Amino acid sequence: MAVSAAARPSFSETSRTLLRETVLDAVGELAAERQWREVSMAEVATRAGVSRQTLYNGFGSRDELAQAYVLREAERFRQAVGGAIAENAPDAQAALRAALELFLTAAQTHPVIRAVTGSEGGDELLALLTTRGGPLVEEVTERLILDLLEHWPTLERREAALVADCLVRLAISHAALPAAPPGETAAALAEILGPYVERLTG
Repeated sequence: MAVSAAARPSFSETSRTLLRETVLDAVGELAAERQWREVSMAEVATRAGVSRQTLYNGFGSRDELAQAYVLREAERFRQAVGGAIAENAPDAQAALRAALELFLTAAQTHPVIRAVTGSEGGDELLALLTTRGGPLVEEVTERLILDLLEHWPTLERREAALVADCLVRLAISHAALPAAPPGETAAALAEILGPYVERLTG
């Protein structure tokens, strides 16, 4: 069936989306190379292949640009974790292991997660990790609760909140002070938490 013209995004909308993604990709590349406080708007513009004026017109200030990047990455990561849980939902231990391994592996290289878990160098970026007026970690925990309730509908919200809080806090702790490779740590944590979730989900 042909897609109606009204359903298709306009050329200008598509262009704006592509520009936005290109710029945010450039922010991620630069933030991965060094601390965010060392990255200038001019460098972002050069990496993205746009003018500084285009950058300011599209995002406003440097802080607003960083905020846009953080929010995009948080949502991408939430979807990835939710997908890992969904793919393994019938096996609670496997679902938890997959989600934890995804986070712990990303923590080794991803600028946003490094800023959350690191003790040095991420202060400026960490200060921007807010959404809807609250800390990003709290927002991610809340969204994780919703994912757990969706994939394990027999959970009560109180139970889902407890599981989500434990997962987030344990993941951040182990990402900040890793004692083993991500796969091993994820398997160990899932071995502890898995039976509890299995009992709750019947």
